[in-house]
Amino acid sequence: MHGEYKVPGGKLVVVDLEVRGGRIADFHLAGDFFLEPDDALADIDAAVNGLPDTADTTAIAAAVRAALPEGATLLGFTPEAVGTAVRRALIVAPGWKDFDWEVVHDKPVSPRLNLALDEVLTTRVGDGRRNPTLRMWEWDESAVVIGSFQSLRNEVDPEGARAHGFDVVRRISGGGAMMMGANSIVTYSLYVPASLVAGMTFADSYAFLDDWVLQALRSLGIDAEYQPLNDITGPSGKIGGAAQKRLANGGVLHHATLSYDLDGQVMTEVLRIGREKLSDKGTVSAAKRVDPLRSQTGLPREAIIERFIDTFTNLYGATAGHITDEEYAEAEELVRTKFATDAWLHRVP
Repeated sequence: MHGEYKVPGGKLVVVDLEVRGGRIADFHLAGDFFLEPDDALADIDAAVNGLPDTADTTAIAAAVRAALPEGATLLGFTPEAVGTAVRRALIVAPGWKDFDWEVVHDKPVSPRLNLALDEVLTTRVGDGRRNPTLRMWEWDESAVVIGSFQSLRNEVDPEGARAHGFDVVRRISGGGAMMMGANSIVTYSLYVPASLVAGMTFADSYAFLDDWVLQALRSLGIDAEYQPLNDITGPSGKIGGAAQKRLANGGVLHHATLSYDLDGQVMTEVLRIGREKLSDKGTVSAAKRVDPLRSQTGLPREAIIERFIDTFTNLYGATAGHITDEEYAEAEELVRTKFATDAWLHRVP
């Protein structure tokens, strides 16, 4: 059995193993990581050999950590990464390049239709009716998008939202509220089969699915990092945040919103958000404009989106695609029956 795991921001971890009598056997670790001392590699192999084939990532990592000699240095990987690679080998998890990817960057649509498309396209990927897809959002009006489990009245100031022209909508994924001004942010969605993140913890899958965008940001001169659970950050603070939804049919939605140009004062008038939380997100002053992508790159929003698409395409061999008329029609019906209804918006009062 063979398994691979590319550590987000780190190195490739490769494992080969067999299973005999319910135990891991003939285990060998390899990769482009750094490890000192050299003979610690044999210690890791010995620690994993003999473990039950049902051992989870945490148990494998604990065995590896306990076997390391005092003072051992691991660069570019962790014991948890070894555990993830082992689990992926045991369940024969595919990698990014095992799929035929599409990249979609279509016409602007309403925030509600964007949210409905997320559900439709995730479902279709889970059903096998669409290739795994990266979609860059475009929208024709501003909106506050609240998480699936957030309280509407606790998160949004309705008078402030109306005054500044923000619609209020609810998405199917969890996480916090996002103020999505037209042309002020960059948002993308990934629609992937669950097998791509098989063997990973929920937390690890966030960083794994956003590793490509960190590479894109770094190519633009931004020293971007991932801060668990779901924040993309830079030297000046938060750049964006991600959220996920996993469907019963095996489709996984992973989407992220990154700030291009955001007025912090308007944020405090539209969202019920305290100064303490703002400072935690990199906005020291409520009136400060949050524009990491614009100020740190000096590029128009369109050029940043183009770099994102080029990076993803070059990494994973993606081809340009489009949303079909049938998919649009299905999403429009879902807007009518779900995303535009008071029942959905007020599901958590």
